[in-house]
Amino acid sequence: MNRDAANELVTKWVAMWNGEDAIAETIIDVDNRVHAAMFDGGDGSAAGGVSGMQDLVAQMRSLMADLVFSVEVGPIVDGDHVVVRWVAAGHYGGGVPGAAAPVGTAVSFHGTDILRIAEDRVAEYWLNADTLDLMTQLRVGASRP
Repeated sequence: MNRDAANELVTKWVAMWNGEDAIAETIIDVDNRVHAAMFDGGDGSAAGGVSGMQDLVAQMRSLMADLVFSVEVGPIVDGDHVVVRWVAAGHYGGGVPGAAAPVGTAVSFHGTDILRIAEDRVAEYWLNADTLDLMTQLRVGASRP
């Protein structure tokens, strides 16, 4: 993948995560595989394909509807792989089991996405997010005031 194509894909990828879910139909392969540690303890395999990615994005956005993702580093291109380091910021909307943070709490966390591209679409997605930082900000497991 060349640098211009990677930039275009990452722009669409970030727009998808920022709530433009219809973009998934143009950038996600129907057989896309997700590799991620999920909140429910799963490995991400249930989030495959276009609808799986749309569901994954919707799940995250249901917790923080105003969540805004932006790229801090990248895209870095290596053959058919594209890597980006991102930051996400928004306000907690409720719904995380065990969270003691009040609704409206400002949160910000980082992560790294690795995308394998095939025929200009995301065929595999590895997510590495700082979930510990997010859960700490949401005070998951903290005693309630």
